[in-house]
Amino acid sequence: MADEIAHQDENQIIAERRAKLAGLRARGNPFPNDFAREHLAAALHEAYGQLEREALEQGKVSVAVAGRLMLKRVMGKASFATIQDMSGRIQLYVTRDAAGEETHESFKHFDIGDILGARGTLFRTK
Repeated sequence: MADEIAHQDENQIIAERRAKLAGLRARGNPFPNDFAREHLAAALHEAYGQLEREALEQGKVSVAVAGRLMLKRVMGKASFATIQDMSGRIQLYVTRDAAGEETHESFKHFDIGDILGARGTLFRTK
């Protein structure tokens, strides 16, 4: 009985993933690979971790990070995510205004475990 339920759950997950893939293909290349990571999480923490919020805002440090999506919280027009690369973890703040409507909508459909790249300005939350 338990094996039958587990098999049904697995089949449902596979069907959901295939439906998501079909949706991604309908919007274009489902697996783009042209993103160039420029920074590692640990290097950013080491270089900028000691700076105060105001100093980061004045410096306008542009970063490009990539990693596996470990945590995602979608809250309307803004979302938080944590990605993990080979050196550690870093949090992303994704807003519809900054990322654009289409990109933010796509982000909402990412799954934990997906690999993604992000560009933006480094800052510290309050």
